[in-house]
Amino acid sequence: MLKGLLVDYAGVLTDSEAPLLYEYLVEARARGTRTALVSNAPGAAPGVKTELSQYFDALVFSGEVGVAKPNRGIYLVAAERLGLAAPSCVFVDDAERNVRGAVAAGMVGVHHRSVAGTLDELVALFS
Repeated sequence: MLKGLLVDYAGVLTDSEAPLLYEYLVEARARGTRTALVSNAPGAAPGVKTELSQYFDALVFSGEVGVAKPNRGIYLVAAERLGLAAPSCVFVDDAERNVRGAVAAGMVGVHHRSVAGTLDELVALFS
């Protein structure tokens, strides 16, 4: 059973239709799905972290944890912070190599190409 949703920022949550993804994240959390942002950014300012915390249970920045996508370690850190095993998590990224890294860590991978396509896959996986 899938219980966690991990999402990349740049390329996914910066998509022009990303507000639909943010709505999905809010709804997913309301249903009990744990969510995490997984980014190769060095970190984020406290105000940005506060803003993102309304959508995510955990924020994982490679610059703060010392490992970057596609290294499987960053996905395992995110799953651990959610209190979940990797096989119960889905990871979404627009970079195929990062999706492959998450799959190598034991997660289900979703290669983001469009918001509509990603949402269709997420609805199918979490229903």
